[in-house]
Amino acid sequence: MTTQPHNVSATPSRTGGQILVQQLLLHGVQQLFCVPGESYLAVLDALHDASIAVTVCRQEGGAAMMAEAQGKLTGRPGICFVTRGPGVTNASAGIHIAQQDSTPLIVFVGQVARGALGREAFQEIDYGAVFGTMAKWVVQIDDARRLPELVSRAFHVATSGRPGPVVVALPEDMLTDTVQTADALPYTVPETYPGTPALQELAARLQAAERPVVILGGSRWSDQAVRDVTAFAGAWQLPVYCSFRRQMLFSASHDSYAGDLGLGANPQLLARIRASDLVLLLGGRLSEVPSQGYELLDIPVPAQPLVHVHADADELGRLYRPAQAIHATPQAMAAALAGLQPQGAPRWAAHTQAARAEYLAWSDPAPIRIPGSLQMGAVMQHLREVLPPDAILCNGAGNFATWVHRFWRFTTYGSQLAPTCGSMGYGLPAGVGAKRLWPQREVVVFAGDGDFLMHGQEFATAVQYGLPLIVVLLDNAMYGTIRMHQEREYPGRISATQLKNPDFKAYAQAFGGHGERVERTEEFAPALARARASGLPSVLHCLIDPQAITPTGTLDGMRAAALQRLQKA
Repeated sequence: MTTQPHNVSATPSRTGGQILVQQLLLHGVQQLFCVPGESYLAVLDALHDASIAVTVCRQEGGAAMMAEAQGKLTGRPGICFVTRGPGVTNASAGIHIAQQDSTPLIVFVGQVARGALGREAFQEIDYGAVFGTMAKWVVQIDDARRLPELVSRAFHVATSGRPGPVVVALPEDMLTDTVQTADALPYTVPETYPGTPALQELAARLQAAERPVVILGGSRWSDQAVRDVTAFAGAWQLPVYCSFRRQMLFSASHDSYAGDLGLGANPQLLARIRASDLVLLLGGRLSEVPSQGYELLDIPVPAQPLVHVHADADELGRLYRPAQAIHATPQAMAAALAGLQPQGAPRWAAHTQAARAEYLAWSDPAPIRIPGSLQMGAVMQHLREVLPPDAILCNGAGNFATWVHRFWRFTTYGSQLAPTCGSMGYGLPAGVGAKRLWPQREVVVFAGDGDFLMHGQEFATAVQYGLPLIVVLLDNAMYGTIRMHQEREYPGRISATQLKNPDFKAYAQAFGGHGERVERTEEFAPALARARASGLPSVLHCLIDPQAITPTGTLDGMRAAALQRLQKA
């Protein structure tokens, strides 16, 4: 069948802003996040009559993180609009998250009028120079007739291979030009499938192995892909590990699940991977954190035979020279693996059972005791008992996140939002993005006191749109992670890590939300119940003893160990 060429002359004249919004609609965009700016008023006007839900945010970093969160949950590009100069530089944290987390994101940003370019006009920025190393692609659209072409390309670039962020600059006078141009076709995401010889080779490697392991990571997954890889792991009785902050890729309730490769990983888990004789790395890059500072596998040639499967051919062999490289997307590879059956009973069943038992013990909060009146082990146990399995847990960066990653057992795909790049302030905007996407799902945000106030103003966005998420805010009156490293490297020399915090209960109430103050373990359960019943965005202000810097360590203990080390040196 021959595709007929577009008849441009038959299309009505439209402004650049109208053409852009029409492209968003045909590419399936249903929501976007923005901080308004005069540089793209023509787009805001076109959105007035469109069916796209617009979420107005309080800071561009929060808007970009909300859009990135939706990209993470859906695999479709999150959409963010910001203004030029300080607007887009505020958004850069969200762009960086999308880059390191391999998340499809498109940030549309206003630009000065074309006639003023190059004069350092008001808020002018060279977007290619600023974001060229942070985004997959940066483009400025100077001709409104090319909007369909270049917006279509932005969607394809953001979603293909290894997904990532695209920055699209929009000169303000281009958006008001009236032109005739034909619309593009909706974007499609190509899947790369493994060949039969590659699957046969992988099966042979598995059959010959004694202690194989599977590591799941990256993006471009789906519910079906998770089900497929679960069927594969179950049939082969393989131990499965998830990469840093990718725990939603495999159910923690499955007999094959053995833990995650995060910060402060289970030492027994790391020992098993080091002792393995075959590593199947599916979807991930095994970057600095999951590789434990690039020490888990040797670079460039791992001691363990490595089978690396990735959607982007450029990632294969980039750090690790694999024994077998397979260029395939996680969805396509998982579907193929689901049909791969072992010949006979696997020899490593006891190995998998032992790894599973180690994980169950490591993730049990019952024996955990920390200094202070509020026991976070009991808090995590209560959350496991009362939250639905499809609750979406969000967090930013800080030692507080350990309570989620170690003790919450993720069982559902699309239930985890956390930045692998370690960006503070991510949890609350991510929770807003999740709740806007799936209002029927329960959303719980874990935040530290320093972390929360990076984007705490987005609590106003949650109130404005009636999003009853719950923030579990752990307050130890300091930048805890930095203080921990400070005590290890410069024991007793406290500098620039202490904080004086507001009354976060009153903070939540001032915005129109629900607030609770929790100082003792027995206060948490009723406070959570009241927050859930309130129907409002809520903050549970949980006061944590500053000594409780990790689930098993104290600041005094770290300081003493550091002083002893220095004395020996």
